[in-house]
Amino acid sequence: MRFVREKTVVQLTYLPKVFPVNCYLVEEKDDLTLVDAALPNNAKAILQAAEQIGKPITRIVLTHAHGDHIGALDSLKQQHPSVQVFISGRDARLLNGDRSLDAGESDSPIRGGVPKENAIRTKPDVLLQDGDRIGSLLAVAAPGHTPGSMAFLDTRNDSLIAGDAFQTRAGIAVSGQTKLLFPFPAMATWDKETSLKTALRLRDLKPTLLAVGHGNLMQQPLRAIERAIAAAERSLHSKMREENNRNVT
Repeated sequence: MRFVREKTVVQLTYLPKVFPVNCYLVEEKDDLTLVDAALPNNAKAILQAAEQIGKPITRIVLTHAHGDHIGALDSLKQQHPSVQVFISGRDARLLNGDRSLDAGESDSPIRGGVPKENAIRTKPDVLLQDGDRIGSLLAVAAPGHTPGSMAFLDTRNDSLIAGDAFQTRAGIAVSGQTKLLFPFPAMATWDKETSLKTALRLRDLKPTLLAVGHGNLMQQPLRAIERAIAAAERSLHSKMREENNRNVT
């Protein structure tokens, strides 16, 4: 896996030039927090990266429960059973294969590689809510890609690990907005309107570094985030006009 360090965040990328899948090590004083668990065959490389840094992984924090973010979870937990696992209470259901929707949620189907029931042996130790703290990370509810997606802001330097709320591969985009050269995050997005609301909220955190599930790190990303939001707004407004025109005719 490719190893790129910026501030307190280390980006680990599997297949960076072909189909980039990222996870992150966030460095604390004495230990590491792993954000996301990439693919099943990435466990060894993740542990080797921690050894290179010279600190143990004591927490695994999941942005959401798609397969390319939880793949190595069982292997890592089996090798290091004392590691605590964190995920939102909402996406904990997806982790167990439950695709059902709550009252008041968009009736769009939950998409993407959700595990089958009981396919993941690891059970979360902590169910996160908006505003919780995990070491130096602030948990930020970021629904849209999945109903319970979360982002994590390193409060020491405003680095934002956004999961799939944005992508930077093939150009920055809000989750649900298709980039033709890398359309897969959009294809796996649950609700575009909710994603846009999340993008606005994450913009207001004024991140100095944007770290996403697919694509390179982005320094000083605010202008690029604004462009991505504007493009998403235009796309959604155009879709609404088309639907209104169909209803009229």
